[in-house]
Amino acid sequence: DISDIELAAVTYSMGDGIVAIEDLKDVESRGVVSIEGVGKKTGAGTRVFDAIKESVIPAVLIPGIHSKSNTDPRMNVFSHSTSPEKIGIAYNAHCTGVDDLVVSDISSNTVTVGVCGGELVGAIDACIFAPGTQHGPLDLEAIRDVDAGKCSANDAFMNAGVLSCSPYSSVGELLVALEGEEDEAVLAMDRISIFAAMEIAAMQVLMEDHGARGKVFLAGSMGEEDFVVDRVGKHLGVKPAVLGKWSASIGCAEIARDIAGGADHILGLDVNFSF
Repeated sequence: DISDIELAAVTYSMGDGIVAIEDLKDVESRGVVSIEGVGKKTGAGTRVFDAIKESVIPAVLIPGIHSKSNTDPRMNVFSHSTSPEKIGIAYNAHCTGVDDLVVSDISSNTVTVGVCGGELVGAIDACIFAPGTQHGPLDLEAIRDVDAGKCSANDAFMNAGVLSCSPYSSVGELLVALEGEEDEAVLAMDRISIFAAMEIAAMQVLMEDHGARGKVFLAGSMGEEDFVVDRVGKHLGVKPAVLGKWSASIGCAEIARDIAGGADHILGLDVNFSF
């Protein structure tokens, strides 16, 4: 029964139209500047957002991190740092009792978030650094292809993950091949792992300027693969904590729980909501 839902915490697209956690029913344009940009659009998120807005369910909308956010201003050379669901992942990690942390969400793409003293300090977006299985930053060849009209920038991003330079067409094929210890599968997973580790280490450089290196957490479908966990841990000299692929949903539920309980800040983000 939806009347049993005390509060929902919702994410939508890039979340770049808001800087605080807002009452979902008060935001304009679903809290985004535009739905255009990197990623595949299916329309499902819009339908869910509108259904919740039109329902009796109280709801808050979580922002992304972008150039107007109250995070380390040095990161604002990039217009966007992470989409809102990664805030849920970071909060899920924080709710384990850790105030200083770096969490890398490794799946179709890779995004890494830093939290110091219980507050967000910055993030590295999917189109900036480490590739995932499907998506990644544009390299020289991709830029040339875009300029030549061979593909859009979004298409280039959507096909810049490690699968694009492997013989495998899907994550399922890759993981089956990994079980068989195929060289190309091991190489693909090594690529994901080394770049994720480098991105985490880069975030820790920023973190140290805020007073701590942070405990390392991994999330996402690739972030819970033993191969990736072991390799990232080896590269960084730590034992990463694994949150799993549902951490964004769990973290958003924890945000809703704590706001319903009276929290007026979440990871340093203001909460503009009251029942």
